[in-house]
Amino acid sequence: MAYRTILLHLDGSTNGSARVELACALAAEHEAHLVGLAVQPPLAIPGTAPTAALIELLSAQWDADRKALTQMCEGFAARARSAGVTQAESRFIDGDPDRMLPLHARYADLLIVGQGVPEAGVSAETMVLDGARPVLIVPHSFELRRVGERVLVAWNASREATRALTDALPLLQRAQQVDVVTVNAMPEARGHGEMPGADIALYLARHGVKANVLPTYGEDAEVGEWLLSRASDLGSDLLVMGAYGHSRLRELVLGGATRTVLESMTVPVLMSR
Repeated sequence: MAYRTILLHLDGSTNGSARVELACALAAEHEAHLVGLAVQPPLAIPGTAPTAALIELLSAQWDADRKALTQMCEGFAARARSAGVTQAESRFIDGDPDRMLPLHARYADLLIVGQGVPEAGVSAETMVLDGARPVLIVPHSFELRRVGERVLVAWNASREATRALTDALPLLQRAQQVDVVTVNAMPEARGHGEMPGADIALYLARHGVKANVLPTYGEDAEVGEWLLSRASDLGSDLLVMGAYGHSRLRELVLGGATRTVLESMTVPVLMSR
């Protein structure tokens, strides 16, 4: 199993440059085709009776944003090649980023986005809930470094956790250390089995991944906060977890731990749903 196509969201956000470098490093390491996608949202004019001055101001900003994205796309392929990526391309499209990114991600193995780019019309929450592929989310505070050497996997034997762990296998197989944490896991036939963590460790071993199972018990903190704290304690550079959501009036709503991690992440997070 390997990542053959990686889709990267290109935008002008504060951590955009570091995200590009991270995507290039992953694509080079996995010998993947890297696609940089920039999406220009339609011009939005607020209010029912906007003034001519307001329309002119917003139009000028829209034009400036378009020019910046165009320049970014034009230089992306060369930047990727200089980072060791043998196959790279850029795409520039018009539309709603929250709809276009998940659509293009269907034809990739991995989607890389920022933690949240309101000015670009992109929500990491939407990417996780609507995308059919694993999403690697890069935090606002990310400083370029190698990602995937020390990986923390959140495991609760659920469908979502299984999907995330399986989607992360290309990274786990290259990691120097993989820690699988369980929280208050109890022996049960439908879930963790007689020895919580043992079955998933055996599964990983058969894929060439040696994992440390770290069972944890207690009521110390909310699970999302605890996972981020554990990642910090272990020196993890990547967190892998399932994204949990439920339907409410036809709207998908994130679970508490997923929302906490998306809002407060300190390391890149790979999520699948």
